[in-house]
Amino acid sequence: MIESAEPGLSTRLFASLRRRDQRTKAELYLTGLLATEGRKSVRNISASLHGAGDGATEQSLHHFITSSTWDWTPVRTALAHALTERAPQHVWTVRALPIPKAGTHSVGVDRLYVPGLGQSIHGQLAFGLWCAGERLTAPVDWRLHLPGSWLNDARRRIRAEIPASAVPEDPDECAVALALAGRTTARPVVLDHVTARPAAVADAFVRAGVPFLARVTARTPFAVADPALPGAGAGQLPAGQILQALRGLRRPVEWPDPGRRQARRTSLVAAVPVRAGRLAHRHRLLLLGEWSDAHRPPTALWLTGVRGASTGALLRLTKYAARVRAEGEPLGDRVGLRDFEGRSFPGWHRHMTLASVAHAMSAVGSVASLADTAYELPLSA
Repeated sequence: MIESAEPGLSTRLFASLRRRDQRTKAELYLTGLLATEGRKSVRNISASLHGAGDGATEQSLHHFITSSTWDWTPVRTALAHALTERAPQHVWTVRALPIPKAGTHSVGVDRLYVPGLGQSIHGQLAFGLWCAGERLTAPVDWRLHLPGSWLNDARRRIRAEIPASAVPEDPDECAVALALAGRTTARPVVLDHVTARPAAVADAFVRAGVPFLARVTARTPFAVADPALPGAGAGQLPAGQILQALRGLRRPVEWPDPGRRQARRTSLVAAVPVRAGRLAHRHRLLLLGEWSDAHRPPTALWLTGVRGASTGALLRLTKYAARVRAEGEPLGDRVGLRDFEGRSFPGWHRHMTLASVAHAMSAVGSVASLADTAYELPLSA
C-alpha cells in the first residue's frame, strides 16, 4: 500500500475534508478500492472490509459517496499537486472513458458513439485528465459528458442532482473544458480524442495560451500554410492527402515503447504547417503524421500548437497518451473507475475522485523510485 511508500500522502490529499468522520470514511473507502476483488461497488467494498451482511458500513459508505457534503475539487487539486511534484516533466493527457451501463437511471446514460471504439455503446461517456510522466501516470480530474436527453429534462436533472452550471456541450467541448480547467502547470496537453471540430479546438487552446496536440483523422480538412509546399493555394485538403503528398519530408524518430519497458521503436514522422481556426493567421500550427510502415498511409495524425519542438520531440509527446492507454487505463479498471453504481452526479464525481486517489497510490507504490525523467521540450504556446 502507498502509505508504506510515502507515509501521510492520503492525509495530505484528504486535508480539505474538515470533519474527522469524513476523513475516516474517505480512508475506509480508499482501502476498499485498493483491497476489494472484482467490481468496486459499495456493497462489495463493505463486504471486503467487514464481511458480507454488514449493513451499517454499507449504508455509511453509500451516504458518504452519494449524500455527503464534501467537495471533490480540493481533493483533486491536492492530487494534481502531489503528482506533478513527483513528475515535474509530465504531460497532461485527456482520454475518453466509455462506461457501459445496462440500465437507464445512472446520470448521463444514453446511446453514445465512441470514436475510439468505432461503435456506439449504451452507457456513460467521461473524459479524464491524466498526469502522464516517464514513470508515473494517474488521473487527476474528470468531466462527465451530459447529453441533451439529461440536460433538457428537468425531472432527470433534479433527480440526478445535476448542477445549474452544467450546460450542453459536444464531446470536443467537454474534452477541451476539462483540459483547460484548473491546470496547475503550463505543461503541454495531449488530447487523445479524435476531434470532430479541430479548428474550434485549436482556437480554444491558442486563446488560452496552452501548448497542445490533438488527434485528427486522415479525412480532416486543412489548408497547407507554407507557399513553398505542394498543396499550398489549393484550399482545404484531407489531412491524409496532405501528408502523403509530402511524405518525402519524413524522418526516422526513435521512441520508447510504453507497452514494453526498455523497448525502443522507430517511426517515420513529418510535420507540415497548416491553417485551422480563426486565430491561425497569428499562430503557427503543424499537422504531424506518423508512419509505422513507409509503404502505407500514416497510422497517427495530430494537429499541434507546440512551438519550437522538433518532429521527434512532438512524436515523443504523443507517446505519453500511449502510456496512459497501455498502463494507466488497465490500473484504472482495477481500482474501479468504471464501477460506480449510483445514480447521482455528485456521487459519480466523489467515487471517481477516490478511485483516482487509489490509482495514484497504486502507481506511486509500484515504481522503484519517485524520481521522474522525461524529454526536455520547449513549452511556449
